[in-house]
Amino acid sequence: MKHEIGKLQFITVAHENLSHSEQAIRAIRSGCRWVQLRMKETNDDTIIAEAKRILPVAEAHNAVLIINDRADIALKCRAHGVHLGKSDVTVTEARKILGKGKIIGATANTLDDIKSLAIQQPYYIGLGPFRFTTTKKNLSPILGMEGYRTILSAMKSLDIRIPVVAIGGIVADDVADILSTGVHGIALAGAIVANEAIEENTGLYLEKLK
Repeated sequence: MKHEIGKLQFITVAHENLSHSEQAIRAIRSGCRWVQLRMKETNDDTIIAEAKRILPVAEAHNAVLIINDRADIALKCRAHGVHLGKSDVTVTEARKILGKGKIIGATANTLDDIKSLAIQQPYYIGLGPFRFTTTKKNLSPILGMEGYRTILSAMKSLDIRIPVVAIGGIVADDVADILSTGVHGIALAGAIVANEAIEENTGLYLEKLK
């Protein structure tokens, strides 16, 4: 089944009051149709257990559950796919693990990254960071609005048609301008869990993306 790529992609975060599964389930029930479970430095069994809590809710709402970094875990918990960082296995290797039917997204920071990925044909590319963010360690160079315009324009001229999702420190007032660069959508982490108001925040960004 071919899944439509979410214009709003929510990435779970480590939070003192909210488990990853609670964050994901609340976002899905608030209308988000694409959730990435991102649990760094956590043992496999814990990640799988959280994914198994989310998956029935995702299926009931026709939402997608993506596992961050780990194609092997995505396979074990029957998630819809994996999102690969620049230091993870390649898209080609992940496809061997997951098979053709699963979603494989990949991270890029530069046009050269995208050219390399285009050969392997990921489902989508997460391009960022838009601005500084505390959510991610070892942050790549900041792109800003001009970086997105330049890269998206170059992709068009090279006829690279892989959908791009912007990520990294995006706030509500950025959404219209970011969409104007030609990106397909946005990925958010902290902005959705801010003040633990997941329902309100999800609704705000879904409205902005209409």
